[in-house]
Amino acid sequence: MATDNRINFWRRNAKVPGSVQPVYGAQHPPLDPRLRRTYPKDTKPKFNNLKSKKASSFHEFARSTNDAWDIDDEEDEDFLGTPAPTSSAPSGLHSVSSVQNQQQHHQHQAGDSESAVSHRLAPPGTEAQNLQDMREEEVAEYEHINGKVVKSSSDAHLNTSSVRSTLQKQQSLPVRPIIPLVARISDQNSSGAPPMTVREKSRLDKFKQLLGSPNTDLEELRKHSWSGIPREVRPITWRLLSGYLPANKERRELVLQRKREEYFGFIEQYYHSRTDEHFKDTYRQIHIDIPRTNPLIPLFQQPTVQEVFERILFIWAIRHPASGYVQGINDLVTPFFVVFLSEFVTEDVENFEVAALPLDTQRNIEADSFWCMSKLLDGIQDNYTFAQPGIQNKVKALEELVSRIDEDIHNHFKRYEVEYLQFAFRWMNNLLMRELPLRCTIRVWDTYQAEAEGFSHFHLYVCAAFLIEWRKEILSMIDFQGLLMLLQNLPTIHWGNEEVGLLLAEAYRLKYMFADAPSHYKR
Repeated sequence: MATDNRINFWRRNAKVPGSVQPVYGAQHPPLDPRLRRTYPKDTKPKFNNLKSKKASSFHEFARSTNDAWDIDDEEDEDFLGTPAPTSSAPSGLHSVSSVQNQQQHHQHQAGDSESAVSHRLAPPGTEAQNLQDMREEEVAEYEHINGKVVKSSSDAHLNTSSVRSTLQKQQSLPVRPIIPLVARISDQNSSGAPPMTVREKSRLDKFKQLLGSPNTDLEELRKHSWSGIPREVRPITWRLLSGYLPANKERRELVLQRKREEYFGFIEQYYHSRTDEHFKDTYRQIHIDIPRTNPLIPLFQQPTVQEVFERILFIWAIRHPASGYVQGINDLVTPFFVVFLSEFVTEDVENFEVAALPLDTQRNIEADSFWCMSKLLDGIQDNYTFAQPGIQNKVKALEELVSRIDEDIHNHFKRYEVEYLQFAFRWMNNLLMRELPLRCTIRVWDTYQAEAEGFSHFHLYVCAAFLIEWRKEILSMIDFQGLLMLLQNLPTIHWGNEEVGLLLAEAYRLKYMFADAPSHYKR
């Protein structure tokens, strides 16, 4: 039924935002048996008993999960007397074991995609040699990433072998160059096409025309931004769409100057109080969470960048006492910071040394990131107030929506006693930032800012579309532990603009079809 609805929708609606129309019902060949790995009996991964007594309340669930990343706090750390961690020392990251788990997860995904791509490209007579070469690459015990030693992909395969056979989504991706783990934070075309096509140049010219007019037509700007914003004009477009800058061109420079001065006035007035008794717990949690923010990307391990994030998050927290700082808000700074940094950096920014920029430029990036993040959070602040009622409502709404969209998935979760809160809490708390590469998050936020209620309402439909994207894998998993492992480790590391475009188009279709959703969907 869901498939019929999809097909009929695209037949009736030739023009929808995104312009890319998905092909449904495509059949993919099964995984070649020669690509399956076998392990000695004593090396099979041993899962902890994830299935525990159900929490009788949201408070019990929150206490049992502690945070959204399964990273233990270092309770005894004297953080006020500890210098900010640097990227040169592996021990500088808090909870190294969790970082290694993330590294293993990403490398496992990369290994799967490389296997599928190499198998499709290989001539018949070279398959054995290709498989041998692939094995030799995986056997490498360690590799260095930005001066840090991380586990090899062979270790990652051993740690996730029980769910590996279900993570075959990468085989359906089009043949394309492998995207490095931390490369291409910006929205470069992942298909290997030329940097600027005729169509892209035309779109860029349209954006420049809109932005250069005396009074920018924000509705027209949103219409063109829905399907993605060119990198060259994304910073100014985000400032406008977030409500940080006025549509009147003549007033923009004065507003920027005033707001930037206001932010650093807050710094002078409040930041020294971070060591006071009343605020030290807030600052301590921020100080602990900052190294967890995209730990595999060198940019975010620079002391200069971490200090910027600490100031932004602390000032926001004390100016919003109803919620204060909540774990997950630290992630929401990163897309703004990267976009506003890209305004001054021509190459990819993940290895750029921010301290090399002029001090005034650094201050402008920091202030703009603070104000735009604040505008975003103004619309979803109930996600972070006591007991996080906004997230609870959105998780319940997702459950109801999925039960209407795909009854098979909904019943499958019920059969194996999987609660939506167990995986969708993080989806709502972090706006899918932990599920998607940062380059994809930036592209998704183009659309969110183009939507009237993108972060608070449209995100629900994106989560539903994201869940349905993995329908085959979900239904093939027939145990509680496997389902949770799958839902918490979905293989999106090689996603690019094409996959994100299809996801957003499907979310738009769902929004169109379920426009009669209950009012609590919009909370």
